[in-house]
Amino acid sequence: MKLYFASCIGLFAVAAAKRVVVDWDLSYISIDRDGHSQRRAISVNGKLPIPPILATIGDTVELNVHNGLDRPTTIHAHGLFQTNNTHMDGPAMITQCGIPPGDSFTYMYKLENRGSYWIHGHQAHEISDGLRAAFIINDKPNEHPYQYDEDYLLTFEDWFKEEFADRMYQTLNPKESFPPPHGYASGLINGVNGNVTQELKFHPGKTYRIRLVNMGDLNSFQFSLPGHDMQVIEADGEYSVPYITDGIDIAPAQRYSVLVKAHDTDAYNYHFNATMHANFIPASPGLTPRVYTGNIEYNKNSPYQDTRAFYEKPDFKWLNDIEMEALDGQPAMIPTRNVYQDIGNKLYNTGQHLDHINNITFAMPNVPTLFTALSMGSLAMDPRVYGPQTNAVVLNYGEIVELTINSPAQLPHPIHRHGLTFQIVEYGPASTPFPIPEKFQNIPVRNALAAPMRRDTMSIPEYSYIKVRFRAVSAINILHCHYSVHAAIGMDMVFIEGPDVLQKTLRVPEKMYEMCRKQGIPTTGNAAGNKGFDFTVI
Repeated sequence: MKLYFASCIGLFAVAAAKRVVVDWDLSYISIDRDGHSQRRAISVNGKLPIPPILATIGDTVELNVHNGLDRPTTIHAHGLFQTNNTHMDGPAMITQCGIPPGDSFTYMYKLENRGSYWIHGHQAHEISDGLRAAFIINDKPNEHPYQYDEDYLLTFEDWFKEEFADRMYQTLNPKESFPPPHGYASGLINGVNGNVTQELKFHPGKTYRIRLVNMGDLNSFQFSLPGHDMQVIEADGEYSVPYITDGIDIAPAQRYSVLVKAHDTDAYNYHFNATMHANFIPASPGLTPRVYTGNIEYNKNSPYQDTRAFYEKPDFKWLNDIEMEALDGQPAMIPTRNVYQDIGNKLYNTGQHLDHINNITFAMPNVPTLFTALSMGSLAMDPRVYGPQTNAVVLNYGEIVELTINSPAQLPHPIHRHGLTFQIVEYGPASTPFPIPEKFQNIPVRNALAAPMRRDTMSIPEYSYIKVRFRAVSAINILHCHYSVHAAIGMDMVFIEGPDVLQKTLRVPEKMYEMCRKQGIPTTGNAAGNKGFDFTVI
């Protein structure tokens, strides 16, 4: 099987090497990606879009990053398990200091899981400025749980005419209205305007795997393929029991794979649909939602099938991940600890509207959280040493946690937990003392099936809660909203997992300490760089 990026214009064979070496030289370029606006963006090796990273489970990927930008940067491989490798996870000031301008750093990824992932900047929210690419990890030969003939990749991006820093200035300016006037992004599919994406070529009788990766900053994409049956077989790198659906609403940072059986004849060609939307932004004709269509080509001389009736059928089925089941049949874990979180937004006396988790607006520590965990001895088990604004929760190694996130808000939240996947076990109505709009009342409680689906990015619907379960490992794992603006204004927290085990097992490369020293960042002590509970510099 081969993976096709875009269509047949970019053919990549599955990487066979045990060590896959990738060199990234980051720099700024001026580019018009959507056909509407020229702007500064971040490129890799002078190019944008950034080519996908392709490897096989069991490989080691060596990513050599040279920072040619004017500010520090880090890289996060979204969804990759980081067993005994948490220092390579990438979030700035959580597991490392940024790579200084002009400096280089090598990320080493030991590929433990297979599936559809992506990789992106994790400092200054550089996702929005182009620093994002797909990361595909293939099964070993003859170990595919599903059989298919060809493998297609569709990446989805929203692209704003403004750089992220400009959007943040408007968001944080107390003299501006909140939310700020909505900027309308363009949709990109495989790195180009969504309406000029290369066609997907189908051949009668063949079966295709189509990987759907939302690398967006704010917008979801609704994907459908009229005239064909879609079987979902993967969510966020975890294989599922086949799930038949008409459409998939893919939140930012989420990924799916679908199997599609081609028709037995090439008498017709078809269109696929990708509608970019953010339900909390008022609809505006031609601006949002934006509808993009691509071609499924059986025969260039055949007409296109009229599929308008597909969207009008009364039983149109959208995917719901609580209805999916993990292919390996793992039952729901029995929790030994419960963690509860309320998420929302509040007005500060500065005149700024900031997000929070449990009434705490996240702020970066002065010492990377991992280095605090490694240097504080027995005090590393005390959440106070990580500072009040990191909202740290310390977990014992091996604890099974049931995390409930309550979101009484009129917008969904895509929440990502680094380091591993979790089981989705329940959705239900949010708890709030305030009135709920009528359209969001009477939300039902929905429970998982016998083998709850696992994934790494949950999408919490409006005025809803979600319950997920996971086993704590030995790592520092940040949890945050994957709307870049929300993460930037405080919807983040950190799980400190098994810090006592980390102290005995993890050895951080000297290069990581050196990058901190170059920037005057301390590498020992509590979140303020002091001993004990002295936070006088915060």
